[in-house]
Amino acid sequence: MPLNIVRAGTTVRIVAVETGYGLKNRLAAMGLLANVQIRVVRNDRAGQIVIHVKNSKVILGRGISHKVFVCMV
Repeated sequence: MPLNIVRAGTTVRIVAVETGYGLKNRLAAMGLLANVQIRVVRNDRAGQIVIHVKNSKVILGRGISHKVFVCMV
């Protein structure tokens, strides 16, 4: 399922990041890689999504979060 439909407070594991080479590298630099657990801090179903990954908070736009696929832990 895409990250943009996950409820706030849920912990998920990244399965795949389906973007172009440049954006995939940028997300990898922020710690968003396959098999990494993340926690959704805020998802208001409109606007940005705040996630917690490796002791850091990351803000993703709705379009980018639609390209990150996750599964429940």
